[in-house]
Amino acid sequence: MTKPRVKVPKTALVGEIITIKAIISHRMHSGHGFDQQGNTIPKSIINTFKCEFNDKLVFACDLYPAMSSNPYFQFHARVDEAGTFTFTWIDDDGTVTVKEQSIALA
Repeated sequence: MTKPRVKVPKTALVGEIITIKAIISHRMHSGHGFDQQGNTIPKSIINTFKCEFNDKLVFACDLYPAMSSNPYFQFHARVDEAGTFTFTWIDDDGTVTVKEQSIALA
């Protein structure tokens, strides 16, 4: 996997609902495709994505082989305090990628 990208506002008002965006570059092979030599391409998908804010779950989902490459997520969260969003992607081979982004109160 390559470097994930997230977009979180730098500041928010208390109680403001913000838009969060997250993407990671990943081929998401279903395990049903073939390479140029006719060999099966091994299954390789991100099977879990979650976002936490100050250790509280904000958003989570499970992904399946039908998911497209480079999964992109957009969702909303209410901000009641300053803190850190933690984004976690888990690949079916056990690879865990984490990205953090802080937000301050305006």
